[in-house]
Amino acid sequence: MISTKGRYALRVMIDLAENDDGKFIPLKEVADRQGISKKYLEIIVKDLVKGKLVSGASGKGGGYKLCRKPEDYTVGEILDLTESSSMTTVACLAENAEKCPRAAACQTLPMWAEFDQMVHDFFYGKKLSDLL
Repeated sequence: MISTKGRYALRVMIDLAENDDGKFIPLKEVADRQGISKKYLEIIVKDLVKGKLVSGASGKGGGYKLCRKPEDYTVGEILDLTESSSMTTVACLAENAEKCPRAAACQTLPMWAEFDQMVHDFFYGKKLSDLL
């Protein structure tokens, strides 16, 4: 399940792309347009800056803007950065998961792995520009 944080991160990225005029966009403007608490967006954009998806500037004329063109971002990279838990379907497929003692005999594991690959390919196949 995609969290609110992941969904809002996509909305922030779309908003920054749609309102890009080369200048930094104040977070208050994004919050007002998106109907999302500025306080909550501050948490989200902190992760986006740390992940080098957006750049920020403080003070007069400050705000946020994309680091790259919208077609150079995938939805997958945005969600992977902002989702606090793994986007895998089952715990045994999560990165750094302990080896499951039943993995060799598990009849459903190949299905879960295939499903996770489909989800990965779907989100990494979608560009931010596709959502504009």
